[in-house]
Amino acid sequence: MRILGIDPGSRITGYGVIQIENRKTCYVACGTIRAEGENFPARLKNIFEGVHNVVSSYQPDEMAIEQVFVKLNVDSALKLGQARGAAICATINASLSVAEYTPTQIKKAVVGHGHATKAQVQHMVRVLLNLQATPQPDAADALAIALCHFNTSQTIAQMGNTKSMARGRWR
Repeated sequence: MRILGIDPGSRITGYGVIQIENRKTCYVACGTIRAEGENFPARLKNIFEGVHNVVSSYQPDEMAIEQVFVKLNVDSALKLGQARGAAICATINASLSVAEYTPTQIKKAVVGHGHATKAQVQHMVRVLLNLQATPQPDAADALAIALCHFNTSQTIAQMGNTKSMARGRWR
């Protein structure tokens, strides 16, 4: 199974692709999609086309993306939401399922606490995927999102197996 992680941004969108083999994660690719220009609709088109190209190139089975949060600037949050929409549309067009995670969930899954710094996320992504070099921040965040999705999926699957085992035991 391949998982595509997306760290959306209105100027820079990070992507990261991991492969799951025998319940272990393997690095496939990561990078950024740069949305150039002042014309916002054209930047959204760049994001859509960039994510579409990543999906076409790496053929992921699932996609995970960071949820929008409002920190200080509502206008920035709205633009981020539109960038997310462009990325989600590109993956839905390819019939991928989409999972969403908060920044706190992602940091907890990868670093162990929800208030980790970007540098801590980068370091843990490098360690967890056994990378030779530290990925650029947006790409590292995207890989962290993919790792979060894998970890969360494994936990949910184990809970489901436990419930079915318990049901079988008590029947």
